[in-house]
Amino acid sequence: MSGLVAIALFAAALPSAVVLQPVANMYSRPSLDADVVSQAIYGANVGLLEQKDGWAHIRTGDDYTGWTPLTALLPGKPYASSGKVAEVQSLFAHIYREASVTKHAPLITIPFESKLEVVGGGEAEARWLQVRLPDDRAGWVQAGDVSLAPKHMTIAETLEFSRKFLGLPYTWGGTSSYGYDCSGFSQMLGRRRGVSLPRDAQPQAEWSGVVAVERKDLQPGDLLYFGSSEKKITHTGIYMGEGKFINATTHLTPMVRIDDLNDPNWTNLLVAARRVK
Repeated sequence: MSGLVAIALFAAALPSAVVLQPVANMYSRPSLDADVVSQAIYGANVGLLEQKDGWAHIRTGDDYTGWTPLTALLPGKPYASSGKVAEVQSLFAHIYREASVTKHAPLITIPFESKLEVVGGGEAEARWLQVRLPDDRAGWVQAGDVSLAPKHMTIAETLEFSRKFLGLPYTWGGTSSYGYDCSGFSQMLGRRRGVSLPRDAQPQAEWSGVVAVERKDLQPGDLLYFGSSEKKITHTGIYMGEGKFINATTHLTPMVRIDDLNDPNWTNLLVAARRVK
């Protein structure tokens, strides 16, 4: 979509839009020179708060706000909010123009948790699902990359599942399998359990849905918070048991990795632990 078309559509003051890019950065102000505060992924429905000079001030489903270019969005009706919906369960999923991986390059590659409207296929043993993309193009996704009925996981299942993301790059403001930041990663793992954590680490630690836990009482699945004090938290991770935790970090190697809580770097920075009620 051209920038002029996007601006014309937004001029109609429609209250919502859907994300057209695999990952859309959300900036603190309407400028590519601003810092990234979060991200919205492909197919996500966002609220429109304001538009200015080719930018939209949006609100995501987790109540986070930021600015993104209008060209990353399509205003209009909600997408994949009813009917038959597939959610990407692989780290990434290619969407093709036909049910073949050999005839043409993918139309687009979308990240984990992206949702798609299903319009065909899905029978038992079927390899492909036909989908309608947010811009009304037809596409095909391999059934093995998605789930039509994703289920909430137990703590043990979530921790085992978290290993799937090991080695993904740390990305400031990241909320997708293209790259997570620490709180985005913890928030995503919370969703696997059916828990809607706040977006950032400090609000997570202060959230009413968790209770404080002493270090000696830590259990797998507990949330760990690091910083200079409980009021100045800058990092978070998920406790896995036996002194280990998984996190998206810039420490040593910038990636999703498993670290040792007894390492001096971490033990000196640990200021809080929380357990979901």
